[in-house]
Amino acid sequence: MTLPRKIKKLREYLANYSSTPRNKNEKKLFENEQVQKTETTFTKMAGGDIPEFSNEFWTSRQRQASSLHEVSYRACFKPQLPRFFIQLLTNEEDTVYDPFSGRGTTAIEAALSGRRIIANDVNPLSEIFTRPRLSIPSLNDIHSRLERIKFDPEAQADIDLSMFYDPGTESEIVSLKNYISARESTKKLDVLDMWIRMVATNRLTGHSSGFFSVYTLPPNQAASPKNQEKINAKRKQKPQYRDIKSRILKKSQQLMAGVSRSEKINLSKANETAVFLTENAGTIPAIKTGTVNLTVTSPPFLNIVNYAADNWLRCWFNGYRAEEINKKITSPDSLKKWIDVMNGVFSELYRITRPGGWVAFEVGEVKKGKIKLDKHVVPLGLETGFKCAGVLINKQEFTKTSNIWGIKNNTSGTNTNRIVVFYKS
Repeated sequence: MTLPRKIKKLREYLANYSSTPRNKNEKKLFENEQVQKTETTFTKMAGGDIPEFSNEFWTSRQRQASSLHEVSYRACFKPQLPRFFIQLLTNEEDTVYDPFSGRGTTAIEAALSGRRIIANDVNPLSEIFTRPRLSIPSLNDIHSRLERIKFDPEAQADIDLSMFYDPGTESEIVSLKNYISARESTKKLDVLDMWIRMVATNRLTGHSSGFFSVYTLPPNQAASPKNQEKINAKRKQKPQYRDIKSRILKKSQQLMAGVSRSEKINLSKANETAVFLTENAGTIPAIKTGTVNLTVTSPPFLNIVNYAADNWLRCWFNGYRAEEINKKITSPDSLKKWIDVMNGVFSELYRITRPGGWVAFEVGEVKKGKIKLDKHVVPLGLETGFKCAGVLINKQEFTKTSNIWGIKNNTSGTNTNRIVVFYKS
């Protein structure tokens, strides 16, 4: 079978890819890094030889991510991953899509690069985290809005949060929650309110003084009240008062610190046409047939992450019921069920992808490396009509969170991303 020219060109690019610095500025970045060339192997899958390209295609030092991505969310990939494919496979004004958008890494990276975006996630928190970062307000405007919000010192939560917050901090959180709810119900919620809500949601709990809570789990997962009581007892700690307005301002400053003027213009332009959806990824009627140039995504992996347990406090703050959201989230507990769900996802991806468009589907190794999901993803894509360009394997040194999601990585001290790349003729 004759391969499309674009697949041949991509395979040639990946096979000959080298992290050799191209200029003096890049040499400084690579002074302490070993230059690697791609290792190419072929694996029998779906009745054919599928190439696997293994290299360090992106590193945190080589391509530093925008500060705008520093929003904590469970099980999200690094921004360098979508950027690699966005810059390689699309042009400005092209449409980039993520059916499992999470914190919006693909959407934000695409917007920064001047692309149009479509983001879908059944969890409404995804839009709360993503949309505000397309319209970055000034720190002065944020400060002025925060000063206008009146806090009721007697305000109390409708659930027991005493294990997380000092009464004074709790009253401020509840006052802000009530303010956001009132603004939303009267259709007065604006870009400043949405930004403040996004940052406050991100600052609810965490393991440093920059968060509203006493010391607890990392901010991408909320401890249950009972577990927090155990943490408090073990650490012999109790919640101290923490001013939430100053922390919102500080985090806002950190988020926008590295965003250039041209990137702000790109973000604002992307916001004009941005589409946010909360649909089942297997059926997205709101997206027209043949309109997406590139999909970059990473689906849920075999019931590894409990999104309701991780996000119960964030859901409470934003007026959502975590249990109801969890019922809609794809979390199959067996490989067969996962394949069935992904079959529907790929059928829909094929429908919405333009001829000449691409899908970069990031998967991992689960069940302690016994299941390599890319071996099951390749046949799914081929059956729906895609051509498989290959499997890109990005290897890099472990970070602190490398194995936190239960995804098995290379045991020799590297963190491995496995991305199956498809093309629609």
